[in-house]
Amino acid sequence: MTQQPATTPYNSGLLSNDAQRERDRLEAIQRNVDGFTTGILDGFPIEASWNCLELGAGTGSIAYWLAGRCPDGRVVAVDLDTRHLDAGRAANLEIQEADITRGDYAPGSFDLIHARYLFCHLQDRDDMIARAARWLSPGGRLFVEEPYHLPADTSPFPLVQRILDAYQRTYRKHGADMTWARALPALLARNALTEVAFAGNLGCMGGLDKDRWLPLLTQAAPALLADGLLTEADLAEFATLLKDPAFIDIPQVTISAWGRRPGGEPNASA
Repeated sequence: MTQQPATTPYNSGLLSNDAQRERDRLEAIQRNVDGFTTGILDGFPIEASWNCLELGAGTGSIAYWLAGRCPDGRVVAVDLDTRHLDAGRAANLEIQEADITRGDYAPGSFDLIHARYLFCHLQDRDDMIARAARWLSPGGRLFVEEPYHLPADTSPFPLVQRILDAYQRTYRKHGADMTWARALPALLARNALTEVAFAGNLGCMGGLDKDRWLPLLTQAAPALLADGLLTEADLAEFATLLKDPAFIDIPQVTISAWGRRPGGEPNASA
């Protein structure tokens, strides 16, 4: 995949790496969900010779983890903007700056494909699942993790209701679907993957140092304020609320789903 990425809201706008706090946002996600992701990956029969594809690699934590698990294989880490990725972390790591919606890989190229918090932002997300399934080798696994946002008005905290509503409106404006994750298991099965399974990881807002939402909200704040969705007083109140040990909420569930392409074990002849 050698083409250059298109200009989108995710490489030139709210969630681009040009945003002042984007690395903080990505690292906050890693701190809170990497353990869940690698716990599932540990259940896969990963071989040292596997070829892996990490879609939307971000700051690279899962790509680096896979490179360590597959020293005799290859890990391709692809993103719209790769400035936070370090190709020197592993000899078997290849970094590609590309827009996966505009390029392609050869069928059967990868034994494992993983993506986290990516497909919900893509316009043709259902079609991209189908394409990723075709990139799998026989016996290969596709593992996708996406957020399912709970309805904003169900939060027990009025301020959180306003924040989540503003956050969700902004994502919809950028073409994201934060409830699409519910369709993942059925989509994998419809694309002829077998052994489909899924798990859920509850998100936490609050709970003192467990929180990852402050960097997310701080990074999104200029757009939310400019659109009149939140006020400076709301942001100040949220920062205070995070210090309250009695403030604990569940804003979303990450749905992780995976399936296997029928055929022999991946890379069985390697």
